[in-house]
Amino acid sequence: MQNLAPIALFVYNRPQHTSRTLKFLQQNELAAESRLYIFSDGAKTQQDDEKIAEVRAIINNVDGFKSVKVIERKSNVGLANSVIAGVTQLINDYGKIIVFEDDLITSPHTLTYFNDGLNRYQYEEKVMHIGAYMYPLRADNLPQSFFYRAATSWGWATWGRAWKHFEPNIDTLLNQFDGKKKSEFAIDNSMNFWKQMLEFKKGKNNSWAIRWYASIFLKGGLTLNPSQSLVNNIGHDGTGVHSGINDIYNVIINPKPVTEFPSVMEENPKAYHTIKEFLANRKGTIWERIKRFINEKVRK
Repeated sequence: MQNLAPIALFVYNRPQHTSRTLKFLQQNELAAESRLYIFSDGAKTQQDDEKIAEVRAIINNVDGFKSVKVIERKSNVGLANSVIAGVTQLINDYGKIIVFEDDLITSPHTLTYFNDGLNRYQYEEKVMHIGAYMYPLRADNLPQSFFYRAATSWGWATWGRAWKHFEPNIDTLLNQFDGKKKSEFAIDNSMNFWKQMLEFKKGKNNSWAIRWYASIFLKGGLTLNPSQSLVNNIGHDGTGVHSGINDIYNVIINPKPVTEFPSVMEENPKAYHTIKEFLANRKGTIWERIKRFINEKVRK
């Protein structure tokens, strides 16, 4: 089980989130044997200086890992550029990587799941990404882990052989989609993935994740996922770059390790259907949507 993947953690201006993310990572079974690289982006505005200083005080005091290296950027490159550069750098050095952002709490078995998956599918060209997050599915009839088409970005891992297919240019990606592909990409139009692509093109988001999923999708790649989430995102409290306040994606972390992995290299139809069902109904009835909208307005 040695030869563990390095961990990249991307942080910005949220000291409390960063601190919790690190605390949970330290409690992982393989933490003490894993190398941690923390990428700290520079300030976008002067108001961020103080928070970034707080974050840097925390990350320069981390123990509990085999080694910790902090990379502090002088200027602000933004999350997408920071992730792309950091992932590329570590993949060039190690050939594989595990990636976290500063708002994710993990199960003690998350690093084990990633390393098991990375070792198991190392030479399977079709498997391009490992995700640790899963929607709160009614998953009683699903296997512990399965293959699916979409790439989740809340805790993930990949290999150099897959990352070399990452296409950052949105036009190059958009040009490869026809109507059928658009629908399949958007999980039979039940998720706004295609809309995210168009919004990136218009400059309304700066997502590396939607371009990574598109790169995988266009290559016919698969992603490995747990049926019960190994991470939860704590960034949906309004502090995040892209996060509105919502509870739709809140999950209870699986307390048990993932010990079963798929041996057939194809998307699991039952899992696909279960996810599609969840996505199609995730916002609830019209009354539930109105109630949530009002609550969000009240909380702002």
